[in-house]
Amino acid sequence: MLELARMDGLAAQAQSLEQSPLSVRGMTVSYGQKPAVFSVDMTVVEGSMTAIIGPNGAGKSTLLKAALGVIKPLAGRAMVHGKPLNGQRHRIAYVPQRASVDWDFPTRVIDVVLMGLYRELGLLRRIKVVHMNKAMACLDRVGMSDFADRQIGQLSGGQQQRVFLARALAQGADLYLLDEPFAGVDAATEKAIIDVLKGLKAAGKTVVAVHHDLATVRDYFDRVFLINTRKVAEGPVETTFTAENLNLAYGGRLAMAQIDQLELAAG
Repeated sequence: MLELARMDGLAAQAQSLEQSPLSVRGMTVSYGQKPAVFSVDMTVVEGSMTAIIGPNGAGKSTLLKAALGVIKPLAGRAMVHGKPLNGQRHRIAYVPQRASVDWDFPTRVIDVVLMGLYRELGLLRRIKVVHMNKAMACLDRVGMSDFADRQIGQLSGGQQQRVFLARALAQGADLYLLDEPFAGVDAATEKAIIDVLKGLKAAGKTVVAVHHDLATVRDYFDRVFLINTRKVAEGPVETTFTAENLNLAYGGRLAMAQIDQLELAAG
């Protein structure tokens, strides 16, 4: 009976991994001697909005980049719907941190968004009216259609972030990964971005974002993944975004007053 139960459990786990838009197993990344991420497992639930949260230096962005193959892990792997990452990248749209982008590169806003249509354009990059219309529609969704011919480096930080989100929308992906999409943006941009992300969720897409503002987690997300080099907790916001788990993730660096405030907001 115990063996049957164990086999049923393994079968259920395998099915969960196969259905997950992104599953990470045993991910370890090191910069020098100290691991930035150590033996982390994560299972993203399809159709959810998940926040990856933790203190500075906890490995949030590193985990996302390793899952994407942007940086090479020491150990572990990422699977997309139960299949290896290679061959499934077209199902993923990635919005990097603004700080990691060279904004001096001379390109127009519309050209940045058209990059999201690379699979349709092919190697010859023959841009047709249908492609321009798609790109403009994506810019319109983020409130940036009036800036299509502007140089990307001339935009404000919030506007640049909207343009990169429009590029991700142009890909028509199933899974959207964003690295601190609200960092350094104005309130209007933050609202525009979260409205678009919630619209993606309503359409059955999956969203995962590295997030730093604990006060907005409950309003913006339905699932959380807490990390501090190692995985701390993972699950629905209601049961996982707790004072106990926050203390474990932040190692006592989170002020008790802030925790009390978050618990009060939770009701």
